Amino acid sequence: MSAPRKPLTGVRVLDFSTLLPGPMATLILAEAGAEVIKVERPGSGEEMRHYPPMVTADSGVNFALLNRGKRSLALDLKNEESIRIIKSLMTDIDVVVEQFRPGVMDRLGLGWEALKAINPALVYCSITGWGQDGPKAQLAAHDLNYMAETGVLNLGADRAGDPVVPPVLVADIGGGTMPAVISILLALREAEKTGAGAHLDVAMGDNLFAWAYWALGERAVGRPDPRPGGELVTGGSPRYQVYRCADGRWLACAPLEQKFWMNFCAVIGLPKALRDDSGDPAATMAAVRDIVAAKPSADWLSAFEGVDACVTLVKSIGEAADDPHFRARGLFRGAMPAGEVTLTPLPPPIAPIYRDPEGGQGFPALGDANADLTGG
Repeated sequence: MSAPRKPLTGVRVLDFSTLLPGPMATLILAEAGAEVIKVERPGSGEEMRHYPPMVTADSGVNFALLNRGKRSLALDLKNEESIRIIKSLMTDIDVVVEQFRPGVMDRLGLGWEALKAINPALVYCSITGWGQDGPKAQLAAHDLNYMAETGVLNLGADRAGDPVVPPVLVADIGGGTMPAVISILLALREAEKTGAGAHLDVAMGDNLFAWAYWALGERAVGRPDPRPGGELVTGGSPRYQVYRCADGRWLACAPLEQKFWMNFCAVIGLPKALRDDSGDPAATMAAVRDIVAAKPSADWLSAFEGVDACVTLVKSIGEAADDPHFRARGLFRGAMPAGEVTLTPLPPPIAPIYRDPEGGQGFPALGDANADLTGG
């Protein structure tokens, strides 16, 4: 296997972010070759270091996975000497990533205007929940709140009609991390061409609306708001459902297109009168549910083997990580040191040519304010 490409080699990033959105963004930049210097509080470091399970005396596994390949610099941002140190680095810094509420960096003397005056080509990325302005700008929130306030949470519901707590952090990663990385790369390209940097206002709430494109499309043509859990991809169709098998396992069934649907119906033996699901989708769904429930999952997987019907088993995260397909793709082949143990690195969501399959770089111990940060 060829060595991964490192298109961001030579790019230096000063990272003030904590927890998930910013750290995952700078993890991706580091994987692509950037030098990432993580600024942390002296003594305790950032919050994520202390989230269990722990892999060293002072760092949890989540911190280790999200901060692989970075350097750490411990600075008290309320100390004038720390501010002087940061400003002295600015001529060699290409990207700043921060995740404070709007106005905090300005009050510290480290806002966009102050740092742009030192380095006009600086790319300054501010990740917040609600953006740098607007009525909600100072409102505290987490992923669930962003999904609720943007209408995304209301799109799905369980059988009782209650909203379902999402199992993954869509706002943090889909609304924060990924838009931040994309915007940083765009701004670096612009700075390369024009010499002018940019202040990137990355708001997780704003960016969630793109995930609900189809629901906004309904609104755009004057239709009512989608029914919670009642539309094509939210639980209202028998063609996009999870069905329980006789052994308690579940099948994810997504035969949306007619050709897939007809294959699906043929395999399960759905009565022909119910195969046209346009008239009474609830009746078709109930019939499919009863048929699937009559056999164990292994029987159904065998029956669907080689059939184009978009039917798969609902797997645990462990089963998924051990799946031969993802193993063959090299997602979990690497190893990174973490104290007395070795961890499988988090595979960054970038193309394989930019991903280090070995993942041998560790995560940083809490840094020293006197560390040598010159050069690369």
